[in-house]
Amino acid sequence: MLNLTGRVIMISGANRGIGLAVARRLLDSGAKLSLGMRDEAAATSQFGDAQDIILNRYQARDVGSAKRWVENTASTFGKIDGLVNNAGISQPAVSLMDDDETQLDEMWAVNVKGPTRLTRLAMPYLAKSGSGRVVNVASLSGKRLKNNNMGYAMTKFAVIALTHATRREGWDQGIRATAICPSFVRTDMTSDVSRVDPNEMIQPQDLAELIHTALTLPNNAVMAEMLVNYTLEDMF
Repeated sequence: MLNLTGRVIMISGANRGIGLAVARRLLDSGAKLSLGMRDEAAATSQFGDAQDIILNRYQARDVGSAKRWVENTASTFGKIDGLVNNAGISQPAVSLMDDDETQLDEMWAVNVKGPTRLTRLAMPYLAKSGSGRVVNVASLSGKRLKNNNMGYAMTKFAVIALTHATRREGWDQGIRATAICPSFVRTDMTSDVSRVDPNEMIQPQDLAELIHTALTLPNNAVMAEMLVNYTLEDMF
């Protein structure tokens, strides 16, 4: 297993929910963190006087903010060992017959183009690491389609494709990539889900533990995908 002490990890969407839980877990493991978020000032109180952590303004739709974040991380810490692509959005259900593509375009920009761009920019640094890690927070919606929510599912299928493309592109340089595919996670994004008791949903800190595991697996024992259920459900 890899020791995260001193390893530099970037996490997008780190000011709440899954991203915040991951940041806290990795900080406890001794990692150096570069956190990307829309409002870095609001996140200052979350980490207090924590050392070896930098906050960066990051907008998934903004090409320039991704480039600035990666460059700031590399210049501050001198390297990048891992990237957790967590930032994402879920719009109201977009079905095949919807002729207004506004919400689909928004999800595609944030959920697919955002992590693709960050991964591409981070790849040279991850290659230098020799054991670079990319963890993409996808969804079980990227493995099957339910409730006619085609738009969101399309983006998460694409995130899984991105994960496998990253593994292939960087394998010889020691880069490994994992897609985490959870069902409902108790965050702001699922606060309006009434059919599931929030206490029965996957808890962010438990998902953070799985992401920690993905980041610490050795080069010769990695998982391409982790499917995470809160209840028994048909997958295929």
